[in-house]
Amino acid sequence: MLKNILSGSDCASCKICCIFDKYDIWETPVLDDDLKALVSERFPEVKFVGKDGGWLFRMEEAPDGLYYCPVLDSNTGCMLGDEKPFDCRIWPYRIMELGGRQVISIASICPTMYKKPLEELCAELDKNGLADKIFAHAEKHPEIVKPYEDGYPILRVKSE
Repeated sequence: MLKNILSGSDCASCKICCIFDKYDIWETPVLDDDLKALVSERFPEVKFVGKDGGWLFRMEEAPDGLYYCPVLDSNTGCMLGDEKPFDCRIWPYRIMELGGRQVISIASICPTMYKKPLEELCAELDKNGLADKIFAHAEKHPEIVKPYEDGYPILRVKSE
């Protein structure tokens, strides 16, 4: 979804969005029933935890204190390719709820996107109706909407 602003090589060399510590484990992507079924078929060893009508990967803490996405290959990246969770397809954009309203924010932890001006990140939301697609998906799948976290710049607020 973000290939014109975030290259595959940037993502492949980083993978920070697929590795969590105890402070950002809340960022774990939410899967719908169909994607959970697909992952279960391809990777029967992957376990899940239910969350508000969706599913999270059940990740165990690694010896280094981190949590690794179970469909992350250390050499090739995400083994789901274009079928990855919606959260992952739009990352580092985040759909969050603040004061009863949906907002699109940006995770500043992405080193490539963090270097881009906010104007460019906002403009990307307008290209091809990306903001509308994010809000529409959140409408159908409210389980993907995360509570707002301080420090995430808000780029767009859903109009009522």
